[in-house]
Amino acid sequence: MRQLAIYRNNILAGILTEENRQNYRFEYDDKYLLSDDNQAISLTLPKSQQVFQSSYLFPFFYNMLSEGVNRKLQSMLLKIDENDNFGLLAKTSQFDTIGAITVKPLPI
Repeated sequence: MRQLAIYRNNILAGILTEENRQNYRFEYDDKYLLSDDNQAISLTLPKSQQVFQSSYLFPFFYNMLSEGVNRKLQSMLLKIDENDNFGLLAKTSQFDTIGAITVKPLPI
């Protein structure tokens, strides 16, 4: 099982979990849900206490990944399997993302 912290405008929004590259789960952080100032991270992941589940990486997160030659180069340089979407997301979406969302290692 692998987990990532999802931030919106540098505020912890929730946790993304991967189990066996087949089961994905996103759950909003309780503190994030309490503030009316915090918006949903995506239209497809509305702000809710619901645990969102999928058999593939949610399209919202998948669309944060590079494609084509850039993806191949990132995979080679980072020594990550090109098909490891979760691993690539973890390594390439911590800084300089387009929009308000960043992905970071889970705080200890």
